[in-house]
Amino acid sequence: MAANLLHQELTDQVIGAFYDVYNRLGTGFLEKVYENALYFELTDRGLRVEQQKPVQVFYGAHSVGIYFADLVVNDCVIIEVKAAEAINPTHEAQLNNYLKATEIEVGLLLNFGGKPEFRRKYLTNDRKKLRGK
Repeated sequence: MAANLLHQELTDQVIGAFYDVYNRLGTGFLEKVYENALYFELTDRGLRVEQQKPVQVFYGAHSVGIYFADLVVNDCVIIEVKAAEAINPTHEAQLNNYLKATEIEVGLLLNFGGKPEFRRKYLTNDRKKLRGK
């Protein structure tokens, strides 16, 4: 793993919480159950977590919609929760689009499917094209 990843300490904490939730609940629940459990696990660890946070999506200077982030941790990491057989490219594209649409630069895709898996994505603000003119 590369040294000095953006928000590495925080994402390591979130990934640890993800595995703790997975180990306690196992597989087979709906995404909302895992989202709720992860919210409590993260807040119990002293992190600031917003659940179903509304985020405006911009196209240039125009607001073109709103999506609701499953979880936002410490205002700097978006978490997308899945309960699918496996992470697929559409899930990853969804998280990438969330990063493009916000000033948040790091996202985690957490899958509580048959085998726990995660993806860590980042997109620095200087590389984003949806925001601004």
